[in-house]
Formats: sequence, structure tokens, C-alpha cells
Amino acid sequence: MSKLAMKKERWTITFDRDLKTRVQKEADKLHVYPVQLLETLVRERLNPFGFQSVQNSIHYVQAIRQTTARKSNKAFLSEMKKWQNR
Repeated sequence: MSKLAMKKERWTITFDRDLKTRVQKEADKLHVYPVQLLETLVRERLNPFGFQSVQNSIHYVQAIRQTTARKSNKAFLSEMKKWQNR
């Protein structure tokens, strides 16, 4: 193969300086690379199914359980019946 075929493409994105520093600070707080932070932000915004992009599954399940625990059994069953009748 020639050198041109093996050469990888590079993509660069120019940012506002303030935005770039903010992304770097947030990435440092989360102990991830800035690119990884940007990828997760884009994935969250463009993914129509939120459960597929869950990073911390334990926290996600606990949050769901807390919200459903606040409902009474009757309210939950009536909601299920409405869903089944659709």
C-alpha cells in the first residue's frame, strides 16, 4: 500500500476559547478525556432511546425505583391499564 492509503484522516473542530476551557474543566472533574465528554454529550442529545446510553446503570435503576415507589399501587395499575388499552 502506498503511504497515502495508510494515512489516517484527521478531523479538527474549532471552538470558542471559553467553551473549550469549560469542556476541559468538566472533563478534568469527571476524570475523562475531553473528546470522551463531547462524545457522550452528542450521544445523549442524538440518541432517541435514553436507556441505551446509560453510563451508570445502578444509579439509573435506583432513580427509576425511587420515582415508581412514590406512586401508589392503584395509580400504577391504572396507568398500566391505560397503556394496554392503546
